[in-house]
Amino acid sequence: MAQVNVPVVRNILQANERIAAENRKRFDEAGMYVINVMSSPGAGKTSLLEKTIDGLAGRVKMAVIEGDIQSSYDAERIQRKGVQAVQINTDGGCHLDGNMIQIAMDSLDLDGVDLLIIENVGNLVCPAEFNLGEHDKVMILSVAEGDDKPLKYPLMFQLSSVLLVNKIDLLPYIDCSIETIRERAHQLNGTQQVFEVSCRTGEGLEAWFAWLENKIREQRKARAE
Repeated sequence: MAQVNVPVVRNILQANERIAAENRKRFDEAGMYVINVMSSPGAGKTSLLEKTIDGLAGRVKMAVIEGDIQSSYDAERIQRKGVQAVQINTDGGCHLDGNMIQIAMDSLDLDGVDLLIIENVGNLVCPAEFNLGEHDKVMILSVAEGDDKPLKYPLMFQLSSVLLVNKIDLLPYIDCSIETIRERAHQLNGTQQVFEVSCRTGEGLEAWFAWLENKIREQRKARAE
């Protein structure tokens, strides 16, 4: 059985933390609020971004960093909304890291940006382990994935400030309990905000928009002080 070189892994994480701290300093100096959006593939990350762009249009200036193993499809979807976006292709890597974000920022005009959204690679494991310098981790869980996911992927739930339970319009057709998701998520993270939403129908999204706007105001206030 292959052995895991623990010191090497520790060194990688420590190096990433140093770069993430540099990113955070840059975000704070710009007065920009930054979220790291994570989920499994198909849970609705890009759809949520599109709805968020529409919902905050005219009130919040946004930019997006898209992470994927291959293709620029998601970044092109965001650009069609009139928001600047840059694509990071990891070529098989299962997550984004601080260095990737640092490089990607150089391709964006961040002057006056209120909200930077980082869409991580679709994966419920690795993205949670790597700090990017973001202010909050946000995870999306679709009801189609089932209510057992907090038990199977606890770290993602422990570290995320927000859980968006998406595709609630499918609840009549599947065996999933939102109450169970909430209970198990809060056992892991008692302060986690939970929003029940449908990106298809728009249900529940206004509460998510309001939460984001409040966070953006707090970031602006902190910079002014």
